[in-house]
Parts: sequence; C-alpha cells; structure tokens
Amino acid sequence: MSLSTAPAADRAFATFAAERPGAVLAGLLLAIVGVAALFAPLIAPQDPFDLASFDILDAELPPIWQEGSDPRFVLGTDAQGRDLFSAILYGTRISLLVGILAVAIQAAIGVSLGLAAGYSGGRVDSLVTRLADIQLSLSTLMMAIIVMALFRAGLGGEALSQFAVPLLVLVIGLAEWPIFARTARAATLVEVSKDYVRAARAVGSGDAAIVQRHILPNILSPLVVIATTQVAGAIMAEAALSFLGLGMPVTKPSLGTLIRSGYDLIFAGAWWVTVLPGLVLIGVLIAVNVLGDALRDWLDPRARAG
Repeated sequence: MSLSTAPAADRAFATFAAERPGAVLAGLLLAIVGVAALFAPLIAPQDPFDLASFDILDAELPPIWQEGSDPRFVLGTDAQGRDLFSAILYGTRISLLVGILAVAIQAAIGVSLGLAAGYSGGRVDSLVTRLADIQLSLSTLMMAIIVMALFRAGLGGEALSQFAVPLLVLVIGLAEWPIFARTARAATLVEVSKDYVRAARAVGSGDAAIVQRHILPNILSPLVVIATTQVAGAIMAEAALSFLGLGMPVTKPSLGTLIRSGYDLIFAGAWWVTVLPGLVLIGVLIAVNVLGDALRDWLDPRARAG
C-alpha cells in the first residue's frame, strides 16, 4: 500500500468502526477465536486426539466455578475424561478449517463459472445457469448426508476418520458453488456492458486478460460478502453432519462432535459437555453473520446512501 492510499484506508476503517461498532466487535471476537484455534497445540493443556492422555477417573468433572471441579480442567471434562477446554480449542480449529476451505472450493468453482457465463453468454450462460438451478434444487445437507453415509459404508469408520476433513470440505464445497456462480454472473453482466470493457477490447486485450484484470477486480465486493456468509453456512453444515454422526469422528472432535457427544449427558447433569461447545458455535456463527451484514451494507452504495 502506498503512502497516499494508507491515510485513506485508515479513514475508511475509522468511519466503518464508528458507524458499525457491532461489526468491529464481531471481527475482534473472530480474530481472538481464530488465533486461539490456530495456536491450539500451544495453548491447550491436553491433546484431545491422544486417547492415552485421558483418565476415565476424571470423567464428567464440572467447570471450575462449580462444586466438585478440578483446577486442572477449567471447563470441566467429558465422559472420556478429556479436558473440554482443549477439545473446544481443537474442535474450533477443525470447524473453522472445514468452513474456510469449503468456501474456497465454492468460490473457485462458482466464480470461474459465473465469470464465464456472464462474459461469454449464449450456450455457456445457459449451461451454467441450468447446472446451477439443478444444484440449488438439491438440499445441501441431504446431499452431504448421502455422500458421507456412502463413504462410511464403503470405507468403514476407521478409514473415514482419516479422510473426514477433506471429505467434508469437498462435499460442502461442491454443494454450494451456485451461490457464487449466480452472484458472479449477475455482476459480470453489468460490468461487460461498461465502457472500460469496450475500451479494453478496442486496444486488443484478450478475453482472459479483460476478465482477470478488469472485470474480476470490479466484482469482488459482493463476492467478499457472499464468502463471509457462506463460511457461517459451511461451519453449520459441518456441525450438523458431525452431530448426526456423519462428520468428524469422536476421536477428532469438532464443535458438532462435542455437542453430540454430550447430548445424552445433559439429563445426567453434565450440561457443560454440550452447552459450552454449543455457545462457542453460536458465538462464531453470530459474529460471522454480523460481520457479513456490515460488510454488505458498507460495500453497497445504495445502502450507504440510505
């Protein structure tokens, strides 16, 4: 960033922060959660993936603010004696990883097809539109359930646990690309009719260069907003699949797996095993959606004018 653009960027951020303090708070929360999840191996007092480190005698210990707790386990333990604080850190790491990588696949496929459809038109546009309509007519969660169930039946539970993360990323990523494709197509149709595209063609620029250097940078704003909200959807899809037993295995907990593992313990009094991971999941989803809504309003000139 040059010296001339730095003050302008600082003023823009200051204005954004002053007008939308909730979005700044949401972004700060996500940053804290992201850093904690990234450095989970350094922060967590226990490796929740190492079954040998658990002691069944420590099972279902309450958080430190309740009677009968153990100071070694700040947020208590689950039914296996696993430190819940460590499990939440690692689980959040997996949930965020699945969400971000799945959206990266959605964006790579959807934006590419949307640009091709909007710029080329004709048969390419019709084909991409039909494919997107067919994909959107299918339930994402139902598709994911079917695919994960088939892989579980074909590979077995042990093999599936080794490939659970890439499978979840692929399934969720391939199911939601039409959202990006439709947004990119609509924005490209608007940009193609503008004078700068005609000027680029007049000076001999190729189609690929026009799309990459001129159209794509000008349609990034709505795509950034879509990506933000899609991350929340991908995290929720992973949590739902893991809760149903079709996502991450119990030995590699995500937030959804932790919620599921403690569901039956609620009635036995060990509410923290489900409630605490659930609160983390809800907090992450709310923060992502608040930030996405704020970015949408900020980047939409009509909303800002209103």
